[in-house]
Amino acid sequence: MRALLMYAISLLAATHSFAADGNPELGKQVYEKWCTPCHAPGDLYPGTLALRAKYKGALPDALEQRSDLTPDMVKYFVRNGVTIMPFFRKTEISDAELNAIADYLTKQGTKQ
Repeated sequence: MRALLMYAISLLAATHSFAADGNPELGKQVYEKWCTPCHAPGDLYPGTLALRAKYKGALPDALEQRSDLTPDMVKYFVRNGVTIMPFFRKTEISDAELNAIADYLTKQGTKQ
């Protein structure tokens, strides 16, 4: 019985992860919830302003406009934070949601 329960839990976890990976709509939703309060385009967002100061126009300051982001880069900064950006725990942004954000951001810059 215990083995069956463990199998069901692992199957559910795999299904959830599979459903989220490669899901640009989920990536957009999670990005809008957790990231746009700091990284939306404009002069009112601390993450956007920090990137503007850092790159001085060499790269876009809005993350959705960047074409140089890689999935690993996005995942690293979300999990570890940087300067004023906090890190996000798996209880806030799951691995599946993080994969969806990384997929969303790395495809956005190629649409320009």
